Amino acid sequence: MEKHGQRTNANLADRNVIDPARLQIQTLLSNEPEVRVMDGQDVIEGLTQIPKSLPPKYFYDHLGSELFEKICTLPEYYPTRTESAIFHRYAHAITQLTGPCELVELGSGSATKTRILLDAYRAANLPLRYIPVDVSGSMLKDSSDQLLYDYPELRIHGMIGTYEPALNALPAANLATRMVMFIGSTLGNLSPNDCEQFLQLVSGALEPGQFFLLGLDLQKDIGTVEAAYNDAQGITAMFNLNMLQHLNHRYRGDFCLDNFYHQAMYNSQKHQIEMYLVSKQEQTVTLQDLDLTVKFAEGERLLSEISRKFDVVQMGAQLANHGLKVLQTFTDERQWFGLILAQKG
Repeated sequence: MEKHGQRTNANLADRNVIDPARLQIQTLLSNEPEVRVMDGQDVIEGLTQIPKSLPPKYFYDHLGSELFEKICTLPEYYPTRTESAIFHRYAHAITQLTGPCELVELGSGSATKTRILLDAYRAANLPLRYIPVDVSGSMLKDSSDQLLYDYPELRIHGMIGTYEPALNALPAANLATRMVMFIGSTLGNLSPNDCEQFLQLVSGALEPGQFFLLGLDLQKDIGTVEAAYNDAQGITAMFNLNMLQHLNHRYRGDFCLDNFYHQAMYNSQKHQIEMYLVSKQEQTVTLQDLDLTVKFAEGERLLSEISRKFDVVQMGAQLANHGLKVLQTFTDERQWFGLILAQKG
């Protein structure tokens, strides 16, 4: 998980004079009841299997996105500051490798690290075009307004939706080349099989010569990793529990958040954090819009997220299997995090 952002305080009146031609917002989600039910098939499947699980995309309603912003500022949560430092150090090198390049960011949040790249492209007198993709429409619109205010030469085509439909519906490239960005080690939220499918999807969305920038949380000591998901302030616990509140709002559910608690632990064999919602008691939950009733036993765990930790050499080989050649890998001094810049062959 990784969508940290930072905002400056643009005056609202100044924002209102921004040329509307610089911003397009494309909605790939629908609030129609029958469409919500179709979208909720992954909830039905996850809550009726053993063990129960839910896709991480349900973390990110408006409150979930705000809570994640807070997580990324926590002292225990090293990924954001470590990856940001890599961007600050190597953004110029990335722009030199890509040349004029529009940026497609999957899971854009409020685009803090993307700003570092935009600054580098602007310093090189290169044109700026940005295609943010996010499931939170309010977050995407707010961040787009702020970016347009801060970068008068920037044009944005925002896409509200999940990765697969967005990659299948990308607008035609307006600049010489394009770079799809999947940073923050969000790839770690995918199972190995889903990861393979995702990389194939990315490869299929790129034309030969276009780029893929991938951020990866690397394997390290267990104590450091576990602390990042069990912060002392309990913000990660709130973020985890809010997934249930999101389901309540979206599908008319009756999850009682007080009946669950947050648990996160490292699986050394699979090199991954596993985050759970644990039922404090025997209980029954109903999601009316999905016509779904689910029973929980006392102590039963619902898997809400995995966060795999990677090896850059192994990932390079995996990318090559999908026609994505590694051009350069950028890491921090402790080798805690890595950015891989690859190119479609």
